[in-house]
Order: sequence, then C-alpha cells, then structure tokens
Amino acid sequence: MMGELSGGCVCGAVRYTLKEGFRFKPYACHCKDCQSRTGSAFSEHMFFAKQDLLIEGELDEGTYLQPSGAKSSIWGCKRCKGRIFAENSTRPGFGSLRCGTLDRSREVIPVAHLWVRSKQPWVQIPDGARQLDEQPESPEEWMKLVG
Repeated sequence: MMGELSGGCVCGAVRYTLKEGFRFKPYACHCKDCQSRTGSAFSEHMFFAKQDLLIEGELDEGTYLQPSGAKSSIWGCKRCKGRIFAENSTRPGFGSLRCGTLDRSREVIPVAHLWVRSKQPWVQIPDGARQLDEQPESPEEWMKLVG
C-alpha cells in the first residue's frame, strides 16, 4: 500500500488522508491496554509523521498516563467516539494510526506482534512474524522494528 491512504471513523463524520502511504510498517499490539480500549484481542497500529496526516471533521481527545509514566493522547471522532490515532509523549512528531480505520484495512499485514506475553491464548501468530514479549524501549529500537 503506497501513495496516499484514506480512512475514517464509523459514522463518517471524520475522514483523513495519510500522505506517503506506509512510510512505516504496521504492527499488532497484544497489550492489556489495547485489549481494553478495543474490546478485542489486539489492535493494529502504524506510525506516521504527524505532518503527513490531513484530517477533516471534529476530533476529541482523551489522555492518560501509561505505567511507564508516558502521557498518551487518543484522538477520535467527537460524534461516534471511533478512535483514529494516538500520540505518546516519548515519540514527539509521530502518531500511531489505528489500522482498522483505513478504507483498505484488509491489505494491512503486521510485520511484528508486540506484548505477546499478554496475548490471548487462542490467538495464532503467523510463522515467521517477529514477536516481542513487550515493546521496543527507545525510539531507535522502534525505528529498527517499523522503519
């Protein structure tokens, strides 16, 4: 998936365009936070440079502190509350897109699975997919994984 990508929320009030397509590779996160926030076994994410995301529609923001002390901000549709992306204070200038909001989400194949120590036991990770017990600790480690 190269070139511009588009997506939006459930109700259609928020639409976005992501320039540069998949500049970064997608990953699946199996942490307890993603499980709770999505109501599912894991969530698919993809980093993006904030200047590459063009948004139409009204967003709201929810913030919380992670166990590490980092501040997370989650942005979504003000009307339907569908979450579009998140920001983390340890990665300024970048966001993490919820891949399920992409119009072409069926084409998303995660290159890695994070927090596999807390994955649901019935989830089968494909052979050859990179697996981490937790997540990369530094921005440099993140870029090695998804850059």
